[in-house]
Amino acid sequence: MNAHLTIGPILFHWDADKKRDFYFRIADEAPVEKVYLGEVICSKRAPFFEQHYSEIAERLEKAGKKVVFSSLAEIMIKRERKMTEGMCELEDYNVEANDAAALYHLRGKPHYIGPYVNAYNEDTLTHLALNGATHITLPPELPGESLAVLARKANTLDLSLEVQVYGRLPLALSARCYHARAHGRVKDNCQFVCEQDPDGMELKTLADKPFLAINGIQTLSHTYLNLMHELADLQDMGIPYFRLSPHSFDMVKTAELFRDVIDQKSTPAEAAARLEETGLKGPFSNGFYHGAEGHKWVSAKIV
Repeated sequence: MNAHLTIGPILFHWDADKKRDFYFRIADEAPVEKVYLGEVICSKRAPFFEQHYSEIAERLEKAGKKVVFSSLAEIMIKRERKMTEGMCELEDYNVEANDAAALYHLRGKPHYIGPYVNAYNEDTLTHLALNGATHITLPPELPGESLAVLARKANTLDLSLEVQVYGRLPLALSARCYHARAHGRVKDNCQFVCEQDPDGMELKTLADKPFLAINGIQTLSHTYLNLMHELADLQDMGIPYFRLSPHSFDMVKTAELFRDVIDQKSTPAEAAARLEETGLKGPFSNGFYHGAEGHKWVSAKIV
């Protein structure tokens, strides 16, 4: 089975020029087959970049990348419902649903399911497929044993599956903005303070140990998921799509390293050691995959 790398939606609040340059470089240099666009975390951020979507999508498509638009993962107010409804009306692009409100508007036509929809079991896959889902990115907290079961079921439903293999793990969403609160502000007058933390704001325990990361209303892992060592097992399960979640590090180099592992041009151990060349500053984790606490690193066979 062919293995495909994807670039997930940018979860953080980067300025428009930085995002535009990021996608242009991904289009021109990154060995990925699919790129997700769209604001997933905070609707207040969306207007800063919406004007660039057509230009970015065209650049990506000319470079041979498939473009998918990702919807909000939390919908609280009427404006967000309207924003989601409008995205679901797109005809020229697939839409990834990250909230049940998007599922409502996408029902009956082909669409994608994002990792914020809890597709944990075979019955859920069946229900989603019957309502038009053709591609599902599974929640990142699922262990490998569960992924194998879901992959077998997806094969009977003609569903393609995707899993995140790199980047901070999305853990929770809140109606309140912790980022704003941490700076003495309220959500409605946050002044977009989240822009100060391009990879999330580090959260420490009372013992001053790094614990989590905050991205507006979102809670992320402090550690960075790295499933390089597990790529071969995932392929053997029948899972063909592997998501790299964008960070401010060199994502082109990151994609090249993952591609080298997939193509067996490099061992997982060699490629993982070179991830520091991208500017990555943080420990790796793969605990969820191995049925352990998500923040842990479970040593793999040295290959």
